[in-house]
Amino acid sequence: MYKHFVFFVTLLVLFGFAAKAQDPDTTTVKPAIDSATIKEDAVTSPAFVPKITKEKRYYPDSLHSPHKAVMRSLMIPGWGQVYNKKWWKVPIIYTGLGLLGSAIVFNQKYYNQFLAIAQYRRKGQVPAPTAKYYKEFQEYAEAPTDFIENSVNGYRRNRDLSILGVLGAWGIQMIDAYIDAKFIHSYTMDDDLSFRIDPGLISQPMYAGNFNNAYIPGIKLTFTF
Repeated sequence: MYKHFVFFVTLLVLFGFAAKAQDPDTTTVKPAIDSATIKEDAVTSPAFVPKITKEKRYYPDSLHSPHKAVMRSLMIPGWGQVYNKKWWKVPIIYTGLGLLGSAIVFNQKYYNQFLAIAQYRRKGQVPAPTAKYYKEFQEYAEAPTDFIENSVNGYRRNRDLSILGVLGAWGIQMIDAYIDAKFIHSYTMDDDLSFRIDPGLISQPMYAGNFNNAYIPGIKLTFTF
């Protein structure tokens, strides 16, 4: 009887240890965190602050006046370019103005001619042999009236467009003189000089067109100044 009691107590003790071994250890000690490491990381990893780009400021040359350049180009085409020491632009300006001027003269001449013929036809008259456009009237005697009227409108339109072209060219050379005097004859005080590297794809040259890939990897450098 005593042996059975001891055996029963022993089994209870073994089952108690087995159940204790299966329970999870909820008292596991967490590793200590080094506060010095946290402080070091906070110092070496500052917060990201976006860079603020400054607007370029131009400081004009006090000895060179954009107002003078514009006024001189207004009075005489190309004078502002001469003032800005851009001599090579003067022939271009006068070539353009000369072509537009010749277009005005050409279209005005034929506009007057066809207008006179159209007026004779509207009145049902034939000019005298001594009249200014008698020869032209006889030359276009068989031409339809619609052709004469369309010629009048066409040459008038081309003449007006040529006049607008002269005004536009005159204004463009004034703007060009102002830009040269304002920005070319000036300087900046900023230090905005940087470059950026970007990966990308580049189309293959013609001699490499037989390869399977149409594009090859490359690197793009962008300079800002």
